[in-house]
Amino acid sequence: QVQLVESGGGLVQAGGSLRVSCAASGRTFSRYAIGWFRQAPGKEREFVAGITGSTYYADSVKGRFTISRDVAKNTVYLQMNSLKPDDTAVYYCAAKEFWVRITDPNRYDYWGQGTQVTVSS
Repeated sequence: QVQLVESGGGLVQAGGSLRVSCAASGRTFSRYAIGWFRQAPGKEREFVAGITGSTYYADSVKGRFTISRDVAKNTVYLQMNSLKPDDTAVYYCAAKEFWVRITDPNRYDYWGQGTQVTVSS
């Protein structure tokens, strides 16, 4: 079993930056594919970024967001730059054992509770 806890969300002005974190409780992320997803009110949960041996990004965030691992801290980060109001959502991290179908939320086994990111204009 893997427990995931997101942190680092908050309120930021458009054009600003935030870094959200996904920390594993008692486990390392090294063997898992980790995905960041987000969900805005009334919308479907959507893929944002993922990391395995490679990194993956939704077209909407490519060039603005960077996903990375700190293995020693059992933590995955999502650095979000040039934020815009459309990025406003609850951001969730998720983990899965197999490095396939990285963009599909239905394939993930473990989920955190989410952290709110609000981007004001």
